Amino acid sequence: MHPTMQQVAQQAGVSTALVSLVMRDAPNVSDHRRALVLAAADALGYRPNVLARNLASRRTRTIGVVLNDLHNPFFAEIIDSLQITADEGGYRLLIGNGRRSKRGEADAIETFLQFRVDGLVMVGSVLAVSAMATAASSTALIAVCRTTRNSALDTVNTDDVLGARLAVDHLVELGHERIAHIDGGGGGGAAARRRGYLAAMRDHGLEGRAVTVRGDYSELGGFRAATSMLEQHPVPTAIFAANDLSAVGALDAAENAGLRVPHDVSIVGYDNTALAEMHHMSLTTINQPRDDLGRLAMELLLQRLDDERTDAVHHVVAPSLVVRSTSARRPTTRGAR
Repeated sequence: MHPTMQQVAQQAGVSTALVSLVMRDAPNVSDHRRALVLAAADALGYRPNVLARNLASRRTRTIGVVLNDLHNPFFAEIIDSLQITADEGGYRLLIGNGRRSKRGEADAIETFLQFRVDGLVMVGSVLAVSAMATAASSTALIAVCRTTRNSALDTVNTDDVLGARLAVDHLVELGHERIAHIDGGGGGGAAARRRGYLAAMRDHGLEGRAVTVRGDYSELGGFRAATSMLEQHPVPTAIFAANDLSAVGALDAAENAGLRVPHDVSIVGYDNTALAEMHHMSLTTINQPRDDLGRLAMELLLQRLDDERTDAVHHVVAPSLVVRSTSARRPTTRGAR
């Protein structure tokens, strides 16, 4: 049996109304009486009934965040900046794992809607735009790392076409011509990165050497795709992976094939997660400014909630190249030409 506000009032020797004021952190309560109430609440193990309070205000002060893949460090790292901005606005985050599937994301959305969250943040969603728009008819919704011009949805993205071009330009500057791409399959941003890769290869006069192998933004997907690439003839001298997890899989595949990185093959990832920064990994990668993505997403969502804005807003932030130890000049040994 949960202790009640009345029991706290009786324990503290004050009125129920005063307990209510303290629990709402009202300013017009003396420090002495506030201390009495809080001590009584602590002794009884009392916690305010947030649900009942929110029903009265028609706000739950909660935001549901659906991550496409909780195991992907990029998605998890966006949580930090979402959390900071939500805290500043007086909101709490609830986290749902989409399990890299449309069904998983749909289930998470339904759960959050049943809990009456005030808004939803979809990070790297693979749901159809129509499904997200349907959810947006029930609560404010913003999509992060997913491009759409749907008038019901706000979006925040990195310029993934530019990011892919930065990766290809870097490898071409190092003398590489046989540059292969592990794409992200149906994942958010994958199509744009693939377009950027192909366009950059074409602009460098390397269209005939472009090779794309389907991946899925996972380490295993990257390993399988890179293994396939490294069995081809001629072997690519550089691999651009659609995300850092895929790049880690490519590193494993290169080692498994007896190749040295970057002496025999260069590898470039995408995201610049903490994984890429690890000293033994030291992965050259494309940085997505996660702080900006999360902050902008939450600011836009709270703007919809507070100002009741109805016009869609689409923010695009610029990526940047981070050069580390997995990229170097094209191999010049006879077997690698």
